[in-house]
Amino acid sequence: MSHSKADRSALRKAVRARQDQIIADMSELVALPSLLGQEQSAQSWMANKYRAMGLDVETVAIDIAALRDKPGFSPPVIDTYDGRENVVGIHTPTTATGRSLILNGHIDVVPTGPADLWQQPPFTAHVIGDWLYGRGAGDMKAGLIASCHALSALRDIGQEPAAPVILQSVVEEECTGNGALACLHAGYRADCAIIPEPFNQTLMTAQLGVMWFQLHVTGSPAHVLDTSAGSNAIEAAYGFFETLKEVEDLWNHPGHRHDAYGAHSHPVNFNLGKISGGEWASTVPPTCEADIRIGFYPGMDMAEIRSMISDVANSATDNHPACKGATFTIDYRGFQAEGCVMDEYHPMMTMIGDLHREVTGNTIKNYASTATTDARFFQIYGNIPATCYGPKAEHIHGIDERVSISSVMEVTEVLALFIADWCGTNPRP
Repeated sequence: MSHSKADRSALRKAVRARQDQIIADMSELVALPSLLGQEQSAQSWMANKYRAMGLDVETVAIDIAALRDKPGFSPPVIDTYDGRENVVGIHTPTTATGRSLILNGHIDVVPTGPADLWQQPPFTAHVIGDWLYGRGAGDMKAGLIASCHALSALRDIGQEPAAPVILQSVVEEECTGNGALACLHAGYRADCAIIPEPFNQTLMTAQLGVMWFQLHVTGSPAHVLDTSAGSNAIEAAYGFFETLKEVEDLWNHPGHRHDAYGAHSHPVNFNLGKISGGEWASTVPPTCEADIRIGFYPGMDMAEIRSMISDVANSATDNHPACKGATFTIDYRGFQAEGCVMDEYHPMMTMIGDLHREVTGNTIKNYASTATTDARFFQIYGNIPATCYGPKAEHIHGIDERVSISSVMEVTEVLALFIADWCGTNPRP
């Protein structure tokens, strides 16, 4: 499809004219606290938004029985998926001549931490200068809104994509990815997928694998007057984690690093994220539970990683003084997410780079992410080239999360031009 310069400048102008509406939409969506298990109000907002854009709206339930044996499945962290559906908005052209596109994003947000540490309540979106604050503002409600307005801006100039465009708002990106997996198995397919995660307008070229597991420690209780008679389950959990950290050091060593992470000084991070145990100040704690997250490189085998974790448990029991007499059992719930690498020369990737330069005047930087995203489902299991390109945000998963409004506007322009160039355009019927 050829586009005159006027088309492009009209489209970019149409995006810029939407700024107030974009800020208003982000603020409304941030105000709906879509924490794990509480996504419903925000998802119904997204469904209404897609309908108002003239898209066909479908919902995709997560059927654990159907997904459990599929590659990429992660055992859920909470018990029910009732009322926790993905929302999909579909544009179908009158005649399809171009390449199709999925614009995916996740509605779920992580917990806020202590609300009193925030300058304003975490789910009260507020703007200071170029920044819009609130839990989920950057990660990743801004991206969901950018996708909507990128598509709507085409309509403003009397055009529509000449290929199917599928907008997806999914649940559980932050703990399993089962929302995106359910969409994949519901049959949504396209020639490429973009996720506007808040990666500072970089082009994601790789992402690490992430695994969550729960460590259950049983010690033996005793009165503190003779702690040596018991084994302290909480101290044993720390002993296990110290032993595990030796593996983190090893994997970060330049000799062990994956090529995509050669320039990164510490790509692999292990986190002791949650711990609970004990029952009485004067009793040696008999049990303890810990939730642990580990990162690992693309191409590493999940079964081998699980066997490494059980080796760590054995080694800690044998060698770490705090683990003497303790018993470890391990459960796998939450992320069981493989890493992946993108082809940076794929036409989608080079097109994003070209459009980023057109909009910002700067050469795009490649980004090998040390986290995971839902891009893996498209890339590994759907055979759909996928990447992340989204706005600049700060303190995501932290206190006073915020997203740059000017960056959101640039991302929306890039996405609008991408839809036009990738899908082609037709006059709106």
